[in-house]
Amino acid sequence: MELRQLQYFVAVAEERHFTRAARRMLVAQSGLSASIRSLERELGAPLFVRSTRRVELTDAGHALLPEARQALAKAEDARDVVAAVRGLLRGTLRVGTLQCLAGLDVPRVLADFRARHPGVEIRLQQDGTGALLDGVRQGALDLAFTADDGRGAEGLHLTPLGSEPMVLACGRAHPLADRSEVRLADLAGSPFVDFADSWGTRGAADRMLAAHGVERRVELEVNDVHTLLELVAYGLGVAIVPEHFRSKTGDAAFVPIADAEPWRTTAVTSAAGTGTAARALLGMVADRVAAASTPQGR
Repeated sequence: MELRQLQYFVAVAEERHFTRAARRMLVAQSGLSASIRSLERELGAPLFVRSTRRVELTDAGHALLPEARQALAKAEDARDVVAAVRGLLRGTLRVGTLQCLAGLDVPRVLADFRARHPGVEIRLQQDGTGALLDGVRQGALDLAFTADDGRGAEGLHLTPLGSEPMVLACGRAHPLADRSEVRLADLAGSPFVDFADSWGTRGAADRMLAAHGVERRVELEVNDVHTLLELVAYGLGVAIVPEHFRSKTGDAAFVPIADAEPWRTTAVTSAAGTGTAARALLGMVADRVAAASTPQGR
């Protein structure tokens, strides 16, 4: 089994199309297809179900994909280790992040990392916590800045970045907008705006309300923070969000929740066998978290 075969296999698996995969790998489609067939013969199982419109992974293909990604990452890491000995850091760093992150300025960290290690190509993916955790687990991401809600992170390493309370976001004309604080029971019967199920914020709100016996209906579901806050500001529903969301808009009201426990909103997530570039970034993040937690003057 050759690394080139695994590279071609991963490209087809991600593109779901032989022509696009060949274009991505800068090879002739016939050569890529022949390499995949050779790999299937060597493994004794078909890896793809081929059709005229789309290519799908077989069960064997699904089983091979994370292992292939890990093997390619190990090979890349070996090159990076040698480069690091020479004072260079090269390779590709695949990072995932939430849209809004408390506790760390991710763009600033990535910019500083690029300045320190210009030979590393950074690829950034933005998604919900569930998808980001899956990406790290499957080897599609080297690390991710996620919500740490205590679920779905089995087998992964999470380093907390910060914690903050959840608050109520509502329109300024909402009956609860002028309260000094609200209780979760006050939200019974209210229409909600929220994110998709894969978002950690959605899961945290679901569990908070369920723990207090409050049923809710999510009437409007979105996939970005600013749209959620705009819908809330126009009075189309309320939302339970991390406190730092108040910095994103001046059009909505944000009210403390009396019986809401602080929710650890952010963590940096990685898997075993993290590559050289990812370890370098994790080190930078750890230094910044430590500096932020150290009282001034010490």
